[in-house]
Amino acid sequence: MKTFHTVAELRAALKKERLQDKSIAFVPTMGNLHDGHMSLIRRAVKEGDVVVSSIFVNPMQFSANEDLERYPKTLEEDKKVLAANGCQYLFAPDAKEMYPDGKRSQTQIEVVGLSDILCGASRPGHFVGVSTVVTKLFNIVQPDCAIFGNKDFQQLKVIEDMVRDLSSNVRIIGVDIARNEDGLAMSSRNGYLTEEERRIAPAIYQTLLWAKEALLENSASHEDICEQAQQKLEAAGFRRDYFEIRAQDNLQTPSEEEKSLVILAAAYLGSARLIDNMRIELA
Repeated sequence: MKTFHTVAELRAALKKERLQDKSIAFVPTMGNLHDGHMSLIRRAVKEGDVVVSSIFVNPMQFSANEDLERYPKTLEEDKKVLAANGCQYLFAPDAKEMYPDGKRSQTQIEVVGLSDILCGASRPGHFVGVSTVVTKLFNIVQPDCAIFGNKDFQQLKVIEDMVRDLSSNVRIIGVDIARNEDGLAMSSRNGYLTEEERRIAPAIYQTLLWAKEALLENSASHEDICEQAQQKLEAAGFRRDYFEIRAQDNLQTPSEEEKSLVILAAAYLGSARLIDNMRIELA
């Protein structure tokens, strides 16, 4: 695997691959990689002739009171696991390479209608930062396809809409959530959990399963299901952020006729903010 830190170097290397008519599959990450990330790399190996990944902790998607400074950075370990799983090119720029004039002077991309709800309401400006950096990375790498995890379901929808609205030629592929044996979705932020918090953390998955069954049984209104779920999480030791039932296609409040739903949860446990979701098809 070859590692590049500048846009010019990576573009020059990938130009040679394109001249041989090779397809490029791309997996953008913020590093501190786990097996969830590797499931994306393994999917990329199947989708493209050339696999490119990026590691960039994007300051634009963190607000002033979030965990930018302490977000785990494990580049050397990440390089080893990427190479072992079939990644051929790694792009690992610094903030100056990505934002030469500073992030405040950077042109920004906003996906209207999706960027300020759910996680966007809890983290103002977050999805503008995501959309902007992903657009830049797509322009740098020029991939045929890009692979994202379904754990960040709202992010996936934001990127899908962005690609459609900007007439981008990148095919977006979502990969199923990678979970630990106890159901907890794999996440770099799981590393923030204490031993006791890690024991509690799977309750977010169990609560999603409970809510799914309640929806299938049509045993209560969406509002009641969500409130009961919040109470279950609080009883387990979480602090509430949101627990919502939305339409899968646009993440809006579903009509009574809507059959394709997604349950989305975000909650705080100690210093970690955990997110998870579960899709459901009603008969």
